[in-house]
This record gives sequence, C-alpha cells and structure tokens, in this order.
Amino acid sequence: MNNKGWIRIAEAFVSILILVGAAIVVVTGGIQKNDISDQAYEVEMAIFREVSLNDSLRSEIIGTTGTIEWDNFPSQTKNKILAKTPWGLECIAKICPLESTCLLDEEFEKNVYVDSTFIFSTLTNYNPRIIKLFCNE
Repeated sequence: MNNKGWIRIAEAFVSILILVGAAIVVVTGGIQKNDISDQAYEVEMAIFREVSLNDSLRSEIIGTTGTIEWDNFPSQTKNKILAKTPWGLECIAKICPLESTCLLDEEFEKNVYVDSTFIFSTLTNYNPRIIKLFCNE
C-alpha cells in the first residue's frame, strides 16, 4: 500500500488551483466592490420619467407651495416613489420652489445618490417646481 503517490498528486492539484486563483485575482484587478451608483441613478431617472409623464402626479407637485419635505409629501407621488424604489435602496424626495437650493436636512451613514428634475406646469397651472430624489444604500 503506497499512498505517497496519491498524496503528491493531490498536493500538486491543490497547488495548481491556488496558482490559478491567484492569477485570476491579479488579472481581474482584485475583488471588485459592488458599485450600485449606475443602478441608483437609473432608478431615479425612471421615477422622474414616471412622475413627469403622469398628469395626476404632475398636478400634485405643481399644486404644492413652498418647500415640501418627505413627511408632508403628496400621497400619490410618495406611493409611486416607494413602489418604484428597489430593494436595497431607500429613497426620499423633496419638492422646492425653482429658486431654492433644495438641500436635505438629514444625514446618511452610507452613499447617497441625488438627482433632480424640474416640473414646470400642467395644462392649466404654471408653478415651476424642483423635485429632488435622495437615495441611499
């Protein structure tokens, strides 16, 4: 019973696996961190597109006055944003007058992805507003 040959074959096989694994890590540049920034901005743009093309959501936004925080957000628009937000992201929004800087008062511990769009009017009402979306991981 000579098992030394089989042990050497197993050692050689494990050594080859380790070398191939190291080569793959070197060639690919190491382990990539999961970057969701592109996905977050795509989600924000999809939400803005939905809001800007939906007449009732536009009317809700145009009908506001002053700065509207997430707690007092128009319900139909808030529900649409929550429904369109994917798992893994938490999005809140703010509606501001056009001349406002529209900054968020909260602080987040992780990355925050911010985008905004303008909603100027409905067929009967001209009241330019900024809707800003803040999404974090």
